[in-house]
Amino acid sequence: MAKEHLVIATRGSALALAQANLVLAACRSALPDTEFELRIIKTTGDKLQAESSAEVDLPKGLFTKELEVALLKGEADLAVHSLKDLPTELPEGLSLGAITEREDVRDVFIYRSADGLKLQGLADLRKGFVVATSSPRRQSQVQFRNPGVQAVPIRGNVPTRLQKLATQRDIGGLILAAAGLKRLGYAFGADGELAGRDVPAGLSSFVVPLEDILPCVGQGALGLEVRAGDARTAPVCRALNHPETECCALAERAFLRAMGGGCQTPVAALAELAGGNIRLRAVSFEFEQPTHADLRGARSDFDRLGAEAAGLLKRR
Repeated sequence: MAKEHLVIATRGSALALAQANLVLAACRSALPDTEFELRIIKTTGDKLQAESSAEVDLPKGLFTKELEVALLKGEADLAVHSLKDLPTELPEGLSLGAITEREDVRDVFIYRSADGLKLQGLADLRKGFVVATSSPRRQSQVQFRNPGVQAVPIRGNVPTRLQKLATQRDIGGLILAAAGLKRLGYAFGADGELAGRDVPAGLSSFVVPLEDILPCVGQGALGLEVRAGDARTAPVCRALNHPETECCALAERAFLRAMGGGCQTPVAALAELAGGNIRLRAVSFEFEQPTHADLRGARSDFDRLGAEAAGLLKRR
């Protein structure tokens, strides 16, 4: 009897491949009698990003469309996404089959220690310090914590951004997700040392506490998108899904859906399990003053909790 054969679709960026290979290894370990193949698909977002010199981020849907078309056509069976990149509304016929265990949800601040700086937090940034980030969520929270800081956009993969920081004197620091850095093999210690492939000399870092910057919805988790009701991929989804991360991430996605936002909306949310319940913290910078929510509820109430948090932020 022939083995079941399943195709895993992924983008071709270094981070996407690192994440897809993590999923591939987990699939092979959990289901050794199934053959898995990795298929790289170039998306519209990848093409536009390569062709454009503008320092702008593209809508996340542009980085998922071609993978979703491959699923619907039967050319792939699972698509691996950074959950933060996956829109809350999926195309008809597709579903979020599994959410993997979360990596570190925090952000990392990287700066030029070669300038004689020794920074330990956002409060240490002097007036006029320029932070490179294309995320409205990060920009809003950094400037809320330290109003004297300036923010400018930046694009490119991690080595490119690190090189820009090391060589361009018009920026003093940048912010990246800890999860992505770790999956790419970078390490950042309590002493501020930043280590990894292609790290220029003279750079140091500190991990930003959640009290200063809440992450974007789904940060640190991977989402497996599949055809709705597909029995062939159901065993994979059961094996790779992490229930604790799932209920938290779904609460965050319910919040974002109710806010009507996406990656370019200045909102953030983090759900965590506490004593068997969910604690959901959220913030929005869509209005003149930032609005906050800090709610608790049963694990099974993730949809209601997310919608309730959004309702609170919209009313304030």
